Amino acid sequence: MSNARKSQKKSNKNLKSKPGNLCRHLEVASKKFPHGLAVSVQKKSINGLTYKELTFSELHQQSDDIAYALNQFGLKAGTKAVLMVTPSIAFFNLTFALFKAGIIPILVDPGMGIKNLKQCFAESQPDAFIGIPKAHLARLLFSWGKKTIKHVINVDGPAIFGGQPLLSLLKKYPRAKPYQMQQLNPHQIAAILFTSGSTGSPKGVVYSHSMFEAQISVLKNDYQIQPGEADLATFPLFSLFGPALGMASIVPEMDASQPIKANPNYIFAAIDKYQCSNLFANPALLAVLGQAGQKKQHTLPSLKRVISAGAPASLSAINLFSQMLSGNAEVINSYGATESLPISKIGSQQLLATTNITEQGGGICVGYAINQVDIKIIKITEQNIKNWSDDLILAPFEIGEIVVKGPQVSAAYYHREQATTQAKIKDGNSVCHRMGDLGYLDDKGKLWMCGRKAHQVLSNHLDLEKSYYSIPCERIFNTHKSIKRSALVSIVIDDKITPAICIEVEKRINVEQQNLFYELQEIAKIYPQTQGIELFYIHKKFPMDIRHNAKIFREKLAIWAQQQV
Repeated sequence: MSNARKSQKKSNKNLKSKPGNLCRHLEVASKKFPHGLAVSVQKKSINGLTYKELTFSELHQQSDDIAYALNQFGLKAGTKAVLMVTPSIAFFNLTFALFKAGIIPILVDPGMGIKNLKQCFAESQPDAFIGIPKAHLARLLFSWGKKTIKHVINVDGPAIFGGQPLLSLLKKYPRAKPYQMQQLNPHQIAAILFTSGSTGSPKGVVYSHSMFEAQISVLKNDYQIQPGEADLATFPLFSLFGPALGMASIVPEMDASQPIKANPNYIFAAIDKYQCSNLFANPALLAVLGQAGQKKQHTLPSLKRVISAGAPASLSAINLFSQMLSGNAEVINSYGATESLPISKIGSQQLLATTNITEQGGGICVGYAINQVDIKIIKITEQNIKNWSDDLILAPFEIGEIVVKGPQVSAAYYHREQATTQAKIKDGNSVCHRMGDLGYLDDKGKLWMCGRKAHQVLSNHLDLEKSYYSIPCERIFNTHKSIKRSALVSIVIDDKITPAICIEVEKRINVEQQNLFYELQEIAKIYPQTQGIELFYIHKKFPMDIRHNAKIFREKLAIWAQQQV
């Protein structure tokens, strides 16, 4: 074992036992690089693009000021506070202030819909609500947290919908001495992060301080992010890691909940201005930027790495975007979930080399496990598994459910005991998480994704049971030049469960339906993964998740396809 690996393991062991606060990283950066850029927020104005900046010293001091004021206002360690603030200087100051004070932020995706948001707040039972005026209007209209919220704070705008203005609190409670951040148990709850709800009901994931510490460690060691770098941050949570790593977070003018609508010109301008070395982009944004780059013949020579996560990016989108990169820079595809991120990674050069396997139904390669993460494949079952046993493990190349264990894996959902029981397996003092994804490990230890467990079609239409998996089937049919994307669904015909493929065709291609269906049926016969699939339905526009524009709502398509029968 290398000295660096030994040192890292020793460091992680210490983090598990000693009280602390993840904001210690910001404190260190403020001393090492007091005048270094920590945050820059891009805004569109009549004069063009403007930028508001914060140094590490300013971020540390201003978040201290807010933490002190929040304490004086009545928010103490252990208080739960909804934070609904757009990516801004205030967002960074407030989030670090909450962590310093031991106040538990509740973070939700506004794009999940009103019904889901109300459920999230009912489950998390917040004590405080910190938000912009628009968020406060919604809070009043939909009675979010009406029974539990005692403290209401308004940010970045007039408090016309109630709440104490943050600026007023800072004036009322000025900090006269250094703020002593809370020293907390590593396994203590640090935040509640709700899943997007794009693949089921949103659930509050309990994040401990040790989980955040593990993620910071991964970014330093596995992704080789160094102090002094600049990150073009398009996802609010990831942007917070920048200052903790001594890296500047550059926030572009865009709606983080709908990255597909981002203006590529703004993002290119921010990257060029700050010579960003890192970019975090989900698959939808990756595709938008790649298309714009090709059209404008734009290059991004400052980028050392591009991290993509949230959903599998298409190989064509990765290939197109990669043409803007220079030298050894590549797109790093990260696999994981809110409950466990990151789990594995693979660079675009390696990934593109697997194209033939993917297009022949071998699934999508998501790479090798991150350091200190253990990945196993178990038999597909809907049964709860209380305790881990090695007897559960499947052999290489056998498709099963992906199960992960590691320091960045969450132990529970907040106030969702049934969901916790279904998703977690005890392994001694550790907890394994069932990803709800299907896949296999090859003989080299690489992980291959085959789709969600809920999207498997277990058919009996051929008088025998056969399993069809979404990603292997869809990627085979997607090779047809007329297909934009496809979706495997289950329908019932004559009381038999039957696989069918919904397809969305390329707009620029004139399609003769009968010929297309015949060609797809012939393709299906070639591969064992698709043999027996004979039904195809053209859908004008697939229902997709807002954020990633890569997750297909197959449940909705299945209902539609059944109606076509």
